[in-house]
Amino acid sequence: MTINKNIENTQSPRISVAPMMDWTTRDYRFFARLFNPNIILYTEMVTTGAIIYGGANRHLDYNHEEHPIVLQLGGSNPKDLATCSKMAQDWGYDEINLNVGCPSDRVQNNKIGACLMAEPDLVAECIAEMRNAVDIPVTVKHRIGIDDMQSYEEMLHFVDTVAKTGCDNFIVHARIALLQGLSPKENRDVPPLRYEDVYRLKQERPELLIEINGGVKTFAETQAHLKHVDGVMIGREAYHNPYLLAELGQLWNLDLPDRFDIIDQMLPYIAKRMQEGAPLSIITRHILGLFQNLPGARKWRQALSGGNAKTFADVENAIINIKEAMKRTEDYIREQSV
Repeated sequence: MTINKNIENTQSPRISVAPMMDWTTRDYRFFARLFNPNIILYTEMVTTGAIIYGGANRHLDYNHEEHPIVLQLGGSNPKDLATCSKMAQDWGYDEINLNVGCPSDRVQNNKIGACLMAEPDLVAECIAEMRNAVDIPVTVKHRIGIDDMQSYEEMLHFVDTVAKTGCDNFIVHARIALLQGLSPKENRDVPPLRYEDVYRLKQERPELLIEINGGVKTFAETQAHLKHVDGVMIGREAYHNPYLLAELGQLWNLDLPDRFDIIDQMLPYIAKRMQEGAPLSIITRHILGLFQNLPGARKWRQALSGGNAKTFADVENAIINIKEAMKRTEDYIREQSV
């Protein structure tokens, strides 16, 4: 058994990258780790059925460099969640998180995600079984409400019910989820952010570790939230503008890394993954945002997207192409700064 204590040893505050389907893959997580050693990384949500019946290696493998790393589970069967939690601990994960926030129709039909906010007793039973199965931390990520359950008092009841199990860490997406009538994308944007509800939760339950999620895009916004809560989870901005993770290193007095140094560190990983049979495009799609908000951003994206299938067919040509993209981008940035 391998039990990691990396998260316990990570310096506060807790800053994390949200679990995002199809985005926070192991390739993205390796890339994200290069920006900041203290950021907590999450897997995509993985259902208990996928792990138990779909091949554990496929769903649980990760790169050692990703630590500290959290496995987010989707499910509502306490026994299955306990089984998968034990597997995750044996796999070396630092922490396990239960998804009580995803609003998609597919997960609702399987009693997964945000719909579970309507059943706090079931969530508490799930968390109790998970905690009994492992020694590593078990946390909950949830919304501030769903559908007709939109009041602060109802969210507080949910948190209090689950906290009775001994779970003391809640990541709160500061929007309600409207499970009928809005798409998952709309549920990320349409319901208004209610940060004050999350601040109030921390104020009224100071013994709990409360992290806030939803709409955070800058270092300044992160600093502002940390005046009220224990941690901040950043979602799509950390993907589209990954250098934000480097900027957040200021919270720990870390030096800002050079973007080109990060790509230099990424090249051996890209070569290894291609040798394993991974197409270059599924790796490079995660690094397109490296120069976001800089004059060279478009040049970088164009350079990585250029070429043809033959150019990218073998490792050597792929690495040459990326190095050429780096050079063109660097030259362009230098020209623009003159």
